[in-house]
Amino acid sequence: MYTGPPELTVARAVTSWTLDVPVLLVVLAAAGCYLAGVRRVRRGGQRWPAAWVVAFLAGGTGALVIATMSFLGVYQSVLFWPRAVQNVLLLLVAPLFLALGRPLSLLIASRPRLGSRAEAVVHSRGARILTFPAITALVLIIVPFLLYFTSWYEAGLRNDAVRELTYLALLAPGVVFFWTLLRVDPVPKAYPYLVSLWVTGAEVVGDAVLGLAIIADEHLIAGSYYQALGRPWGPSLRTDQVIGGGALWILGDLVGLPFVAAMLIQMIREDEQEASQIDAELDATEQQAAARAAPTGADAMPGEGAPGGELAAAAAEARPWWESDPRFTGRFRGPGPG
Repeated sequence: MYTGPPELTVARAVTSWTLDVPVLLVVLAAAGCYLAGVRRVRRGGQRWPAAWVVAFLAGGTGALVIATMSFLGVYQSVLFWPRAVQNVLLLLVAPLFLALGRPLSLLIASRPRLGSRAEAVVHSRGARILTFPAITALVLIIVPFLLYFTSWYEAGLRNDAVRELTYLALLAPGVVFFWTLLRVDPVPKAYPYLVSLWVTGAEVVGDAVLGLAIIADEHLIAGSYYQALGRPWGPSLRTDQVIGGGALWILGDLVGLPFVAAMLIQMIREDEQEASQIDAELDATEQQAAARAAPTGADAMPGEGAPGGELAAAAAEARPWWESDPRFTGRFRGPGPG
């Protein structure tokens, strides 16, 4: 006889909540440490934008709460599709916003001694190897395949400890993936944004393949569990699985949009900073050239220009700006002799 929650309706999707104590403790600890760090940084006179706080707390830890304690947590052991949505939140949404909150930068700013140790680990050879983009993307794609096409999925339905460990196994690769590609925090190695775009494309394809594989699978995933459950309401077991596969496919692709937007914003900001630095260097070079070219009382009579040698040197230094810009060096060189 069925003993699970009542039929899922729109009203129950809003009002149904459950308590997951391990997740709640982790969320409270993470939020408390983050807020303490923000308070310490601001007391020290440093700036920490509210948008970063909102990203970490509302987007990151908030997504964890919704994934595990909202109606998704209530119905995750009864319906296939809420668990699929839950997995997208844990694998992609929560990690994205946790990374945008810049927790490592906050640690470095609020606790310099501890932050320096963390930076040493981040810049170690082992960290560079483990965070190679191909490795992080591959792990992000393989983990959900292993979850759905091995006995792991059903074990998580039957055992609470396995379920909690599954949350961690989904969250960890997502955090590493977004942390290393967004580059808003110190990273082991800053790869070009073109690499990030290629890796993102591979992840989107992986989501689509996973969703289609679940939709096309003729065998029910955890079929013995769901059949023994005897749910008397809602979609059939097969339809439920198809809806879940579609959710993994579509939602996984939609999450890629804010990630690409955040990456483009970060790329534009870095380009503006680089341009400002180059402009400052060019201005300093021009000022130095002008100072050397200006006549002095010992070198010239009033009304006379700079000596011919100094004028030649000044002319040689006053090259077009693009020849000094490292972004364009080598593109606009004049033809060589003969």
